[in-house]
Amino acid sequence: MSDDSDSSRSRRQFLAVASTVGVASVAGCGGQSGDGDGNDTETDTSGGDGGGGDGSGGSAAVGQIGSGRSPFGDREISGVPMAEMPDLSGELTLYSGRGEALVGELVSYIEDLYPDFTVRPRYNAAADLVNQIQTEGQNSPADAFFSVNAGALGALKDAGRTVELPSEVLEMVRSEFQDPDGQWIGTSGRARTIPYNTDALSDDDVPDDIFAFPETDAFQDSIGWAPTYSSFQAFVTAMRVLNGEEETRSWLEGMQELGAQEFSDEFLVSQAVADGEINAGFANHYYIQRVLAGRPNAPISTAFTEGDAGAIFNVAGALVLDTAEDQTLASNFVRHLLSAEAQDYFARTTFEYPLVPGVDPIGALPSIDELNPPEGLDLTQLSDLEGTVRLMRDVGVL
Repeated sequence: MSDDSDSSRSRRQFLAVASTVGVASVAGCGGQSGDGDGNDTETDTSGGDGGGGDGSGGSAAVGQIGSGRSPFGDREISGVPMAEMPDLSGELTLYSGRGEALVGELVSYIEDLYPDFTVRPRYNAAADLVNQIQTEGQNSPADAFFSVNAGALGALKDAGRTVELPSEVLEMVRSEFQDPDGQWIGTSGRARTIPYNTDALSDDDVPDDIFAFPETDAFQDSIGWAPTYSSFQAFVTAMRVLNGEEETRSWLEGMQELGAQEFSDEFLVSQAVADGEINAGFANHYYIQRVLAGRPNAPISTAFTEGDAGAIFNVAGALVLDTAEDQTLASNFVRHLLSAEAQDYFARTTFEYPLVPGVDPIGALPSIDELNPPEGLDLTQLSDLEGTVRLMRDVGVL
């Protein structure tokens, strides 16, 4: 946790102002429920250096994919355009835990660039696809896997179902946003946040310590969570890794005693905060932006905890499976997800953080380096969702 209280306070004040004056940057970008991936694919009741070479390409005008829900219009962005990447040829079976409603347009865009390239996508919840790949074994038709979170990627790595990505792919993203053994790579990022109602609370009322929440009277019967949501479960998994099973159990029990209200997803949590139904909640950063996109004057703002499980920065990402018929083709497809066009697409469509240096997020958001995630947490450690689900069931949260 940061010892610099002045720096911490100024960052939190920036965020409070940003969510008010920065509304113009997201206005008109229709809000969405679900995980940011269209058909609620994140719901799961089961539970340094920017690199060299391609990652630091100069500014280039590149094509923009999609309806352009951001009001910015065309913009100059840095990164490697698809035109400078290897051509794609052949057939690729993609298992995608990111919903078709959101990333289907990107997948189709990549496919349409190459006359001899065909993508066969299968969309489902990330956890379900992991289970499917495991069940199919070496008979799986899957070549590549596109996940909404690092936990699902880590689960396949732990099962020995992945292959190492080429260095020209890995060097595009900072080391903390990829598997240390090169088995998967992040494609976009999301920060855990505390959406709060500005009519009920000020920024000073929101603790910057996740373990202070059960003892905060302002949240009695007025804080929301989505325990069946995989991003929430990843947060609880991080707490188990960082603080141990018993402290995590105590936190969950304390939140139950506080009267935490359950929602089916974190967009609904954020909407309830904006509607004044609850004072605060737990959600990924982009849900607040989406509420403000449709309701620029909504009384909702963003706070962060500091250096603990409540401040994790998770990633969506991709990997190549050991059943890939053409591992080079699959790796080059993953590389296209890190192109300037694709990174801009993630920023515009989901309000996520692009992970390639030089591609800025959409909206008034702090930079990745201004966030304060916990130190010493390897995102691959978030793969133990089974233990988290077991604990949450044991205490009656699920």
